[in-house]
Amino acid sequence: MSKTMERITFVLTWVFQGASYLSAYGYGVMHRMHHAYTDTEQDPHSPSYDANLFAMMWKTKTIYQDINTQRVAVDSRFTKNVPQWKSFDAFASSRFSRVLWISLYILFFAFFATAWWQWLLLPITFLMAPIHGVIINWFGHIYGYVNFKMKNTSKNLFRFDFLMMGEGYHNNHHMHASSANFGVKWYEIDMTYLIIRVLNALGFIKLKPISVKNK
Repeated sequence: MSKTMERITFVLTWVFQGASYLSAYGYGVMHRMHHAYTDTEQDPHSPSYDANLFAMMWKTKTIYQDINTQRVAVDSRFTKNVPQWKSFDAFASSRFSRVLWISLYILFFAFFATAWWQWLLLPITFLMAPIHGVIINWFGHIYGYVNFKMKNTSKNLFRFDFLMMGEGYHNNHHMHASSANFGVKWYEIDMTYLIIRVLNALGFIKLKPISVKNK
């Protein structure tokens, strides 16, 4: 990916994540740590070492912020080649940016909500990133099935991942962490990977070939 396309991706991430914006650097480093330390005390988010999902969410938030603001030293193996745009991250993660998006969400509901119960969905728009994290990092290590027996609790949440667009194949991902395609069986359709293939075909990104054996 070119530097220009990388910057465009940062901006688009801010647009689509809105109030839940997560830095590619902060989350990318933390994700690598999760794979290196899965289900150990050093894991940034693990049901095995957190009392409940709220405790895990708070711990994850703290570690993410410490990494992203570089308040803690991180092993270079976790930071190598992880994209970073400090000035934009500072803006996109700022209170101003988050309040701006929340205000826009409220205006959207004010104009388009047609029943009182629809307003109950509003808090979800504020917290999409934490909700996403809980589904994968909490439930994806407790419920589901496994294709690969590993020394961790990762599970595939769904046979067909209609909810997380492929990321729910968490056991597969832990087995083949470098593969962009999280599906390994014929019915495990990774919709995000299909989008990635289109972006690769259009020349916006370049996929590295990874050999994965279907089980």
